[in-house]
Amino acid sequence: MSKFVVLYNPLSDCGNGEKSAHRLDELSMPGELSYVDITTITDYPSFFASLSEDTALVLCGGDGTLNRFANAVYSIPYKNEVFCFACGTGNDFLRDIGQQQEEKPVKITEYLKSLPVVKVKGKEYRFLNNVGFGIDGYCTQVGDQLREEGKDKINYAGIAIKGILGKFHPVNAVITIDGNKEGYRKVWLAPTMKGRFYGGGMMAAPEQDRTAEDGSVSLMVYHTGSKLKALTAFPSIFKGEHIKHKKMVHVFKGHNIHVTFDRPCALQIDGETILDVTEYKVHTGE
Repeated sequence: MSKFVVLYNPLSDCGNGEKSAHRLDELSMPGELSYVDITTITDYPSFFASLSEDTALVLCGGDGTLNRFANAVYSIPYKNEVFCFACGTGNDFLRDIGQQQEEKPVKITEYLKSLPVVKVKGKEYRFLNNVGFGIDGYCTQVGDQLREEGKDKINYAGIAIKGILGKFHPVNAVITIDGNKEGYRKVWLAPTMKGRFYGGGMMAAPEQDRTAEDGSVSLMVYHTGSKLKALTAFPSIFKGEHIKHKKMVHVFKGHNIHVTFDRPCALQIDGETILDVTEYKVHTGE
């Protein structure tokens, strides 16, 4: 590559996105670097038209930045290679593909294709990591509130534990996977996973493969009427060992998923929060 256009999100990494992106200046990049605030791009077809084919893009940000870019460019033809450099707080996508924050940018062009679709409140979104419904949506909601209050370090695991202890109340859910319907009581989590990780390192679906030929996704259901059991098993999710609790944790694979809750809850898509949601639908086809 003769040139790299670095797209940074100034809001990522707790407002340090531009500074974090300039860590690239210290690396031996094989080409000239130019920096562009991704939030200023309003016309992606024109943006791509302005680039030569030998110009590569480097996305600097977290999972939310990746999600917004993927949705913005998904239907736009372009020939430029796309790389990602970790500058966010969660970075679950890069964690899933084995990229560490201190490493060089990794090419992600192919990962941005054939993404699943989630429909929420009449709108459709592509996602790279997951759709979280339950206490995970509650966590991103609280995290957003804390950032608005000026907090720069958000402990999602701590928020989840407090939620289990009383601030979040489990729901009853009806879950349909490829036409097979099942009801569950006292559901704490019901995410659909494209990758293995979410929430800053929780391995919700340890056997999920984002590169699977059939394009399937995984739905994890975490349910119990006991707060003590919910709390005791929760830390094991960081190693993917929660699936050993077979009476309260179930993981399914499929292509068409419909989750309905009996009361409105916050939902998150790759860390971006949508409030007052009662259902979501996922499909993996184009």
